[in-house]
Amino acid sequence: MLKISTIKCSMCNENLKNILVLSFGILFLYTAYMGLQTLQSSLNKIEGLGVASLSVMYVALSISSLLLPPLLIKRIGCKWTIVVSMFCFISYSLCNFYPSWPTLIISSILVGLGGGPLWAGKSTYITIIGNKYAETSGQIAKDVVNQYFGIFFMICQTCRVWGNLISSLIFNLSHNSGGLDALNQTVCGAGDCPLQQSQSGNITSSQPSKTILYTLLGSYTGCGILAVLLIIFFLDKPHTEKQNRENQSETSICSYLLASFKQLRDKRQCLLIPLTMFSGFEQGFIASDFTKSYVTCILGLKYVGFVIICFGVTNSICAAIFGKLTQYTGRIPLFLLGAAINVGCIIGFLTWRPHIGNFAVFFIMSGLWGIADAVWQTLLSSLYGVLFEKNKEAAFANFSLWESLGFAIAFGYSSFLCVYVKLYILMCVVVIGILLYGIVEYIEHTQLRNSPVTEDGPKENEAIPA
Repeated sequence: MLKISTIKCSMCNENLKNILVLSFGILFLYTAYMGLQTLQSSLNKIEGLGVASLSVMYVALSISSLLLPPLLIKRIGCKWTIVVSMFCFISYSLCNFYPSWPTLIISSILVGLGGGPLWAGKSTYITIIGNKYAETSGQIAKDVVNQYFGIFFMICQTCRVWGNLISSLIFNLSHNSGGLDALNQTVCGAGDCPLQQSQSGNITSSQPSKTILYTLLGSYTGCGILAVLLIIFFLDKPHTEKQNRENQSETSICSYLLASFKQLRDKRQCLLIPLTMFSGFEQGFIASDFTKSYVTCILGLKYVGFVIICFGVTNSICAAIFGKLTQYTGRIPLFLLGAAINVGCIIGFLTWRPHIGNFAVFFIMSGLWGIADAVWQTLLSSLYGVLFEKNKEAAFANFSLWESLGFAIAFGYSSFLCVYVKLYILMCVVVIGILLYGIVEYIEHTQLRNSPVTEDGPKENEAIPA
């Protein structure tokens, strides 16, 4: 018994160390990436270059999510898949030093190609060590995986805090980051229509100096390099991955590439597509439309970071809480909570007429959106790991695919549709998504009820109750 307890303690400490290393590595990388993404619609707004580059990025990410993750993870393992992908993200910071259609589009494609393997590798890594520890300790696998994802997202989601704090502090060094005067405030909020503004020549804010921009981009590039070094030197390979790679027979590359497509044969996967896409839609809205049509339009560019920090704080705290809370409430109430908050915020955005006098409301709406996003980022990821434990790589590749497609569509129509139209689209997608998610839970409940239960509980990989 003492030996078993020692093994459990050692594995627990090792897993915690690796979760922290992985979390802080992604944190540093995404501090730079999310900071830049939040500013693209305001910094590179001429001809819609900023949001166009983001749309291209997520189109590439959609493609790479299906083709690359199973291949890279099987060939080089989770750790080195993450490392290789990180280098692609660093290129985006470098190309923003000289933003143009060629530089930003090329770097966006590189980020897209690296993004799918990065998130599939991260999710697979967490699921592997979570399931292994659950097997050793006798705990329920879904609870351990949820806790690990909760720790990861608690740390990782603060990237919005640090990335936007960096940008806000640096932009406050500039005297040219003010917002609109009162005469132009009628075009802000839900009534903001990009095509009408471009025709009227309405400019919402001035640009910071080159010195300020280069200082910001240099800071972001340094964060990316630090992330790569942290993963290379401190992240361990999963023990089960080492064993699998030693015992694994050669399989054709085509079989790896087809694994993600075969995942779509699972009806549960198909039913989760709308909700997974909504995760991309809602993040695209907060990063592009909310920052441009609400915050920059009224408060100015220098306040974008401060407002999004509120999103990051609530997102990070709730990610940790929700990961632990599922042990007591199950995931269904939390999914419903996330959907309810999103619908409430959408109604609020539609009816709210932003004004400088509503200063606190900008932060409140950002914080509420962060709470809802914590549900999708934490529990939706862990749901994929629990439902599709036998096909983790293919499942998380599909997760990245459909979430990225949501991003691509959201950024793609950002420069064309009025904000109120985008809000109605968001409402339709989240309602459809949560209804289809309910069907998935019903299928899982039915399978569990019809499955034989032993004294030790459901067999491994059987349906797990919500």
